[in-house]
Amino acid sequence: MKTKIRRYDLDWLRVIVFGLLIFYHVGMFFVPWGWHIKNNHIVEWIRWPMLFLNQWRLPILFVISGMGTYYALSSRNLWQFNLERYIRLGIPLAFGMLLIVPPQVYFERLANHEFTGSYMAFLSGPAYKGIYPDGNISWHHLWFLPYLFLYSLLLSPILIFLKRKKTRFITWVSNLLQKSFGFYLFVIPLYFVEVLIEPFFPVTHALVDDWFTFINYFILFFYGFVLLATGNVFWEQIDRIKKRALWIGCVAFLIQTTIWIIGKDSILIHFTEGMIKVINLWSWILVLFGYAAKYLNRKSSTISYCNRAVYPFYILHQTITITIGYYLMDLHWNTVSKFIIMVLGTFLASWVLYHFVILKIPFLHPLFGLKKGYSSYDKKS
Repeated sequence: MKTKIRRYDLDWLRVIVFGLLIFYHVGMFFVPWGWHIKNNHIVEWIRWPMLFLNQWRLPILFVISGMGTYYALSSRNLWQFNLERYIRLGIPLAFGMLLIVPPQVYFERLANHEFTGSYMAFLSGPAYKGIYPDGNISWHHLWFLPYLFLYSLLLSPILIFLKRKKTRFITWVSNLLQKSFGFYLFVIPLYFVEVLIEPFFPVTHALVDDWFTFINYFILFFYGFVLLATGNVFWEQIDRIKKRALWIGCVAFLIQTTIWIIGKDSILIHFTEGMIKVINLWSWILVLFGYAAKYLNRKSSTISYCNRAVYPFYILHQTITITIGYYLMDLHWNTVSKFIIMVLGTFLASWVLYHFVILKIPFLHPLFGLKKGYSSYDKKS
């Protein structure tokens, strides 16, 4: 008899990590690193929680996406899967680039004194001319979508084969996970990418020249699929290792922070920091999966609502954040007030648009990646 199984912990992790993205992008308004617009007062200490989040925030999203792909392939053939990926990733990307991202570029140009005039003048003039940053056409925060689409497209034939055939590879992975530190052998490919590719290809999110980012997240996406392909072995072993991973993650981040503070660079430090970095990010991914499985794998109306809302929130949020930030950036208010206004404003405006506009107009659903029946982690067994 076939029954549907749903992992509510994966739904919760997806919602939580995308929720943290709002806090992260608001934080980008205040930190010393470059961003689209900046506050008139830079806050140095915010970099530390930002650096902590930055280690595992995006990696775990790609792992979760790989897991979602495992479930999606349970009821779809190759053609159906790739068509669905195009509809759920390609259409929102095109819509976002045409209508959601241009206000971000507009306010950036205003802030940098690169354009003067109304938004309508921007749309009718330079908005769709040239590729960002020299021009104004960009996918900005939506870069996640084309990367995920290409991963799905490139890997789908292999993933379908692995899903439908009990291969020696999956058996080997299952046996590996049951070893004392078997989970940590997964850091080896990540380490080589970190030390051998990252120095030569800085992160751009432009796809065509972003080889470190592309390969790194490609591996993590594949990991997500393979881990779930081991069945109950993954869930049993992640429960076993979660406490150990927490200690390893704490120590690794402490060492990495020390290296950052010292600030010296050499070949030895580069190769050492590379290993610490991948151990750190992988440890926190294991910690999050382990504790989410223990405490969050429970059905509720809250997670059902949030899980459906998270994609539209992701598409909308940065445009709202930048719009609010533009009108706050030159005000001589304290950092806490601006931070609270931007976070609450982004969440509230995203929710109002989602709940009272997007949900009420069926035509908008595919533009924001919504399906009629939301079941991204359902599977038949």
